Amino acid sequence: MAQKKLFEIGSWVVYPSHGVGKIDNIDKFDIEGQVVEFFVISFQKNKLVLKLPVQKALKAGLRKIITKQEMQKALDVLFQKVKKRKLMWSKRAQEYETKINSGDPIAIAEVVRDLYKDGRDSIQSFSEKQIYQIAIERLAKEVSIVDQIEEEEAIKKLEMILQAA
Repeated sequence: MAQKKLFEIGSWVVYPSHGVGKIDNIDKFDIEGQVVEFFVISFQKNKLVLKLPVQKALKAGLRKIITKQEMQKALDVLFQKVKKRKLMWSKRAQEYETKINSGDPIAIAEVVRDLYKDGRDSIQSFSEKQIYQIAIERLAKEVSIVDQIEEEEAIKKLEMILQAA
């Protein structure tokens, strides 16, 4: 059980479609005469508890929190120039949601960068604001764990980087 050794009870993990969660326990259930182990992962923000079969954890995209060096690569994306694209909003929104649900911090940072609006260019639709909020909260949660700071501090840190870029 390589997955069981890779993830420990009490460790923070990222599940692509839900973001950062914590492994609370490993439960065993008897399913049709076969004992199956499940990671019990809680996502505080959503008040969600996910039971993920240990054997399918990696295939489902479960991963450990990234390192400081990997996080720096994601934060460097925030300094890059926004790529203006002439796609309809519905297509771009779909792409942004796919990036967010990938769980990849670099892809999520791209969404944050692309949708960030400062005081000079504050015209933003409701759905743009919504997607931006989801993306920055996902990225900030992982930043907060990597930097060992509160999530609100992590959001401020990200917004300061965006303002400086």
